[in-house]
Amino acid sequence: MKKSLPLAATALTTAVLLSASPTAQARPGPVVPNPFDMRVHCTSTDADGRKIVTRYGNSELGWNHFTHRHNIKKCAILNAALKDKVDRNDGHGRLEYDGVAIRTGGSPAQVKFVVIVQYTRKTKDGRYDAGRGQKIGVINAFCRNQPNNKCPAWMNQ
Repeated sequence: MKKSLPLAATALTTAVLLSASPTAQARPGPVVPNPFDMRVHCTSTDADGRKIVTRYGNSELGWNHFTHRHNIKKCAILNAALKDKVDRNDGHGRLEYDGVAIRTGGSPAQVKFVVIVQYTRKTKDGRYDAGRGQKIGVINAFCRNQPNNKCPAWMNQ
């Protein structure tokens, strides 16, 4: 037993030294599960002259969020609301624009929708940054008083 103790101590010391050596591989950084796509999909200008972009984004905000979750698939829908004045302004860069979509014909319908814009460089939680001199843009759009705030398919025709 006396012979195996120094051998075990040597093996442990060698393992510790090797794991701390500069040739040991560093751990990769945190994986970003859903990166934010900064490319611009749509651009609009509101009544006050603000240039508002809609970025592709990801599943949390931007075009990729509301096209899948809320069934808004045309820039014209966003532009219909964004061309007017701001309906709600929190004073910290969050702007809300209300719009109304009307279907005429055999079975007329009317749907109210909202377009939410983050008109600052970063989101409130600081997770997303559009870069120097840029704005985040449209973060969400959805229909009010609809199941799951999902817009009817006829709005995209």
